[in-house]
Amino acid sequence: MIPVFRPQLPKAAELLPYLKRIDEARWYSNFGPLHGEFRTRIARHYGLGDDQVVLVSNATVGIALALQAVALKRSAHQCICPSWTFAATPHAIALAGQSPVFADVDAATWTLDADQLAEQDIREASGVVMVSPFGAPIDMTKWERFAERNGIPVVCDAAASFDAIGREEFRIGTIPIVISLHATKPLAAAEGCIILCTDPDIIERIRQISNFGFSTTSVAQVLGTNAKLNEYNCAVGLASLDAWPETREKLTAMREYYWERLDEIPGLKVFGRGRSYVSNYMIIETETDGYQLSNHLAQRGIETRRWWRSGCHQHPAFTSFNVKPLPQTRRLGVHTLGLPFYSDLAKTDIDKIVDAVDEFCRPRAA
Repeated sequence: MIPVFRPQLPKAAELLPYLKRIDEARWYSNFGPLHGEFRTRIARHYGLGDDQVVLVSNATVGIALALQAVALKRSAHQCICPSWTFAATPHAIALAGQSPVFADVDAATWTLDADQLAEQDIREASGVVMVSPFGAPIDMTKWERFAERNGIPVVCDAAASFDAIGREEFRIGTIPIVISLHATKPLAAAEGCIILCTDPDIIERIRQISNFGFSTTSVAQVLGTNAKLNEYNCAVGLASLDAWPETREKLTAMREYYWERLDEIPGLKVFGRGRSYVSNYMIIETETDGYQLSNHLAQRGIETRRWWRSGCHQHPAFTSFNVKPLPQTRRLGVHTLGLPFYSDLAKTDIDKIVDAVDEFCRPRAA
């Protein structure tokens, strides 16, 4: 079976120099030396200052902390988000004390469209969490204008978007951008989260909430939690950052080979085709039934994944929350499928995958 994904974190030899530094410092958490170095290197990677970056324990908590740090409308407790997302998004909204309201996505971009949100929904909303689908760029300027025009704070769930941020229209501004460092993400620390924002006050509030509400002393100034990123995850993150140029080169070469082969298949679209970013997904949209295609590939030893299934609104945990009409979400749930994609996937395996997809799609498109 060709697996749909195989995480690959830095090898032990690549981690050893950082682990030795932890041993020498005997500083294991609470904003230690590796935490400071990792934060600074991430800031430089994006052309930001250290006071515009905060690191926390994971991205689900990161979204919740970002929502707590921005000025949510106190008169409302419903936060708009797409149903077409991973379950972490509505979970984070609930952790922040809000109720998710599931809205539909744009047919082309697969994300919320600020211009398509209903005026009544906007008036009743405490905030919005928009999602970068599978690491794709988002027009952040448009969302900043939306937030300013409507007086509603926005947070960006950009879990898989480490590489997309700063490319095309995905600029860093006053909206907090939450990036996952989970083992399945392009830049991985096994677990963890980066939050970017050009407003240092928002970043400081997130850091404070992540550290029991402490500011300069161990006196809780605000309600908080313990969501600090420890030194061991920072070690993995730093080693991953060391290898990022090579990792990105591998992902780019594999993605382009995949694109060339998939272009030969009728009735099929590749999400993100031709864009400049890399991510850890190869998502296709077919005119045929994705369930049947998945079964066809499984019979040929190829694992696939309906990464976001049929939308979060269908998860039992979220059925009590408000759901708007979702025609695009229903369509994507049926017609999209994640193919195997990881840095050491062999070209011969890609050929096998594409040939099997073609075998299924071509007769149905004829």
